[in-house]
Amino acid sequence: MQKIHFPAYDFRYKSKENQRYVFDIIRKKFVVLTPEEWVRQHALWYLISDKHYPASLVNVEKKLVVGQMTKRYDIAVYDNSGRLSLLVECKRPDVPVTQYTFDQAARYNMVLEAPFLWLTNGLTHYYCHVDTVNKKYDFLKEIPEYIR
Repeated sequence: MQKIHFPAYDFRYKSKENQRYVFDIIRKKFVVLTPEEWVRQHALWYLISDKHYPASLVNVEKKLVVGQMTKRYDIAVYDNSGRLSLLVECKRPDVPVTQYTFDQAARYNMVLEAPFLWLTNGLTHYYCHVDTVNKKYDFLKEIPEYIR
């Protein structure tokens, strides 16, 4: 897989019928290793290993209804009281993080109402705080560390 802008992590892999799989520490199963999954797995490990979010507060690829369409978000992180804290949208490294990508995450977040968003393709990362009072996005240098 392509080198991306994350620390190196000790992933578990397996191969089956000419297909490579990576172990997802949240879903507790091997999943097909696609370029988007490569980014998602790095983002998960970054949140858990580097930002110290408990794995028990992290959710991966769950259904979401936006308007009349069923979608799936990539990663959602909750706080200790069960409120959504962070929504992560992952793209393949060859898909640029653009206004379109941001708008997609913002549409998902209109339903989910997370106070923080992170958009990444593994090469470019955008972090922001959603200011619902002033109806704007404040861009951050990084995602905040987990606070107990």
